[in-house]
Amino acid sequence: MRMYDLIIKTREGQELSRDEVRFMVQGYTEGQIPDYQMAAWCMAVYFRGLSAETTAELTMAMVDSGETLTWPELGSEVVDKHSTGGVGDKTTLVLVPWVAATGVTVAKMSGRGLGHTGGTLDKLSAIPGFRSELSRTEFIRAVQRVGLAVVGQTGNLVPADKKLYALRDVTATVDSIPLIASSIMSKKIAAGASRIVLDVKVGGGAFMQEVSSAQLLAETMVDIGAKTNRCTVALVTNMDQPLGYAVGNALEVQEAIATLRGQGPADLTELCLALGAEMLTQAGKSDSPKEGRQLLLEVMAEGLPIRKFRELIGIQGGNPAVVDNPKLLPAAPVTKEVFAAQSAYVTKIQARRIGLIAMDLGAGRERIEDEIDLAAGLEILVKVGDRVRQGQSIARIHGPTAIAVKRAFEEVQSAIQFSQAPVAPMPLILARVSR
Repeated sequence: MRMYDLIIKTREGQELSRDEVRFMVQGYTEGQIPDYQMAAWCMAVYFRGLSAETTAELTMAMVDSGETLTWPELGSEVVDKHSTGGVGDKTTLVLVPWVAATGVTVAKMSGRGLGHTGGTLDKLSAIPGFRSELSRTEFIRAVQRVGLAVVGQTGNLVPADKKLYALRDVTATVDSIPLIASSIMSKKIAAGASRIVLDVKVGGGAFMQEVSSAQLLAETMVDIGAKTNRCTVALVTNMDQPLGYAVGNALEVQEAIATLRGQGPADLTELCLALGAEMLTQAGKSDSPKEGRQLLLEVMAEGLPIRKFRELIGIQGGNPAVVDNPKLLPAAPVTKEVFAAQSAYVTKIQARRIGLIAMDLGAGRERIEDEIDLAAGLEILVKVGDRVRQGQSIARIHGPTAIAVKRAFEEVQSAIQFSQAPVAPMPLILARVSR
């Protein structure tokens, strides 16, 4: 078997066998297949695609390239949720305690942020003392004691994907649907998820820019789930404006707390209800998403989600007092309000630009080794479709210095656009994909 022949087959649109896919993945992971041949294969995939069967085989070959985790101590069904990333996306901070408040065990592995989208572990790092790096024993103990935990991925999970993604990043083959789908699903499966809920974001602040592409990615991942015996559901959701109001780590923790009290932004609350309802249905806690949604509303009315968040913080070494005293969270030394120059309707909020402004303030990182400013960020206080009055506060900037805040102030002013004609609010959930 030769890699040269597999490149030709893929270039000609022919299907690869299971043995051929595994030969390729193993050979590349172990250094027996050189970068230039794997780059040629990725480019062939970029232009010709892969069949559903080959994409599923690629996913499982990457899963088997390293360590795989199982959680027998947590029961046979482990439900996981994954987002493809967006600006202001703090859904995990809300979803994990909210779903756990219904009695469903939630053992979540998350990551750190890179670029204009934030990472769940960075947000949790804003809580004094919070530990996301737990040993397996500590992780299991936390979940068994309080029913939930959020940790970083450890161990040698999916080394083939790490190596392949680095190659795709420098060969202009990142945005290939089969390669994106196999990358995401291989990590979820290797981490032990048997049931997966996906939030595929689309729009200006997301990786996927077109609804048709996001829909195809969702369908591909759901199909991989079906072919690998993982029950998978995906929602395609709007990221043409930031989710919620807060963008930045400590600011997003504060907004998550408000949402867990039933006082959060309408869009963030609605998305968490939709995703949470899918998780409850996957876990067998409800017979349908409609029933799951009702259960989530009931536990919210009883004040249980915020109680679960306190337990999560406490079991992972953090100070639960932040829930009632947000002054314990990091705070930026300089803040500045942005006011509307005229009475008008909000027509556009450039989500990606907002994310980049927050990153420039220090809230994000360009490289994985960069330090971040947990206090820095933005509050975008309006949504598309809102009517604002002249002089109304439309944004608030939190930064480390007056110079940084002044620069962000000028950027934010041009990132929010207005018109005198009314515009409709943006839809939040664009599609649901299941098998």
